[in-house]
Amino acid sequence: MDLESFIERLFPIQEEDIDYEAIYEQLFQLYQNPINLNKADLEVLQASYLLTPNQINQLVKYRYEFGDFLSLYELQAIPDFDLTTIENLIPFVTLDEIPNKPKPFLQRIKEEENAYLLLRHKRTWEQRKGYTAPDTSSTGKLSTRYLGDPNEIYLRFRIQHSRDFSLGMTLEKDPGEQFIWDQKTKRYGFNFLSFHLTKYQLGNWKTIALGDFQASFGQGLVFGAGYTVGKGAETVPTVRRSSIGILPYTAALEYGFFRGIGVTRKIRNWQVTLIGSRVPRDGRISSSLDSLESNQDILTSISQTGLHRTPSELSTKGQLNESNLGGNIQFSSPSGRWMAGANFLHTSFSIPWVRTPSVYNQFEFSGKSNQVGSAYFNYNWKNFFFFGESAISASKGTGTVLGLVSSLSKQVDFSMLWRNYSKDFHSFYSSGFAENTRPINEKGLYMGIQIKPNPTWKVNAYYDAFSFPWLKYRVYAPSKGFEWLGRLTYQPRRNFIAFVQLRQEEKARNLSDSGEPQLTYQILPIRKTNGLISLENQLTKQIFIRSRILWSQVEIQNQKTSGIMIYQDVQVEKGKWRWTGRIGLFDSETYDNRLYAFENNVLWTFSIPAFSGRGIRYYLLAQRQIGNRMTVYFRFSRTSYTDRETVSSGLQEINVPHQSDTAFLIRYALK
Repeated sequence: MDLESFIERLFPIQEEDIDYEAIYEQLFQLYQNPINLNKADLEVLQASYLLTPNQINQLVKYRYEFGDFLSLYELQAIPDFDLTTIENLIPFVTLDEIPNKPKPFLQRIKEEENAYLLLRHKRTWEQRKGYTAPDTSSTGKLSTRYLGDPNEIYLRFRIQHSRDFSLGMTLEKDPGEQFIWDQKTKRYGFNFLSFHLTKYQLGNWKTIALGDFQASFGQGLVFGAGYTVGKGAETVPTVRRSSIGILPYTAALEYGFFRGIGVTRKIRNWQVTLIGSRVPRDGRISSSLDSLESNQDILTSISQTGLHRTPSELSTKGQLNESNLGGNIQFSSPSGRWMAGANFLHTSFSIPWVRTPSVYNQFEFSGKSNQVGSAYFNYNWKNFFFFGESAISASKGTGTVLGLVSSLSKQVDFSMLWRNYSKDFHSFYSSGFAENTRPINEKGLYMGIQIKPNPTWKVNAYYDAFSFPWLKYRVYAPSKGFEWLGRLTYQPRRNFIAFVQLRQEEKARNLSDSGEPQLTYQILPIRKTNGLISLENQLTKQIFIRSRILWSQVEIQNQKTSGIMIYQDVQVEKGKWRWTGRIGLFDSETYDNRLYAFENNVLWTFSIPAFSGRGIRYYLLAQRQIGNRMTVYFRFSRTSYTDRETVSSGLQEINVPHQSDTAFLIRYALK
């Protein structure tokens, strides 16, 4: 299976607020920990997004009638499993089982072959303003500059065995950060360190996680880890979240994970999970006078960038501690047809969080602690998956999701989801389905469909109508909007695929100040339309080509602007080498017309850069196998602009009209 093509279909199209690398990491977790087809229940199978509801039912029915699979070739005997489905499924599934009497745990770790060390270096080679000598102002004060060098360094160690254990450590230094040992500022060489030890299937203990981990239960309104992909070209299965439980945290993002202990114990059809966590967080601290006129530290904002490049950014590092105590209880019916559960999470901060007041954030969380609890269910009836979750936070704000995914026939799959999040619903680890980046202040109804009239043609489409009952950032009035997508795919043979895609979105934004007298906080609709035409062809076993045209149009106050990008990809494999290259041209009138293009990158690195203005983009990625243990990746990319003399702004400004980047990665197998 082409893993990158699968990722492209899953991920939302042209969005900035999506944590792509964390989702990419979760998909690799699935890829490296294949699903056991003889043990997996409906929930686990659905979580992969690889099968339709009807195919899942047929697989479970086949397993019930004929017993465990003896070979993956048996998949051909299951009704509705075509060759394409089987080819897509095989990399993510297995029939292997852990021996009944395994070797001692430490010996298994010592002898495990799936162990590796990974080192990655990335850099922009043009000098950014942040790395130049500081200026002196008229008052004699030096301007801010980055404290460190422009190199990004990433180091990872991992050893794991599917469904047995996972042990790993991740270290990272971002560009502009110092590589320094300084206990006062909590910097120990690398600016970020993550570690985990996760053990599976220890007697009745399903999972024991130490160190950094995440959790996913219900529809993500309380615990929302995992690769929750939202709206994308896979229009049916991705609306539903899955209760996949505790997961080791292996990404390099410096927020959104627990640090401590998480355990899941299974008792017949019951499952109980407990979570305890205490982790330092970055935050902006200031002092205020209380009622007794004494100074009190308050938290005005939490930083999620993980960047500590300047004295100002460094002053936020580890300024507060976040403690979490939570749990889950879940019951699965003996038949596997339905499941129900409940979640609870208490979060407290060492310093009270008091946001800087503004017109739109008065219902946001404020205080020192928060509690959120929920109840959820999943029910499978024939070819219908029904699901839902309802949650309430300490503020009395509520969030509810109800939906279904169904195979209406062998040719038609359908999904529908309704959500309602009040303006004061607070859940810090939620990833519930939403148009906003968080499930708060939103109501909406999503409908998706997939039609496969024959093996050659496929139609995917969705329509999502949403409203925001209260104000938002840059939208100072209640508002509403819609979004729809349509994709027509033609695949006459395995090595050739073509598709046309059109997506449109309309949302409100504050009206720009014209200088003329007007009512306060007027808003206007912004309509964005994006098109994509793609041709992919595997010419030979060694040569693959991809040609694409991207187009965008933005309409604001009857004024239309547009953008276009054309690019050509070529991939060549020869011996132990693999070469992937691209050359593209783009022309975008405004930043609102920016175009997003998926790019190949080094292993464990995900890239969907945005292009605005006018210029040319090209990159070359080389991969080389050296011996049996080492794989080396090198990537060079460059964007040259013809409509400007500088790139970016502020401390990121480059004083020439181009930007060149490299990425170098070594993966060394320890066994």
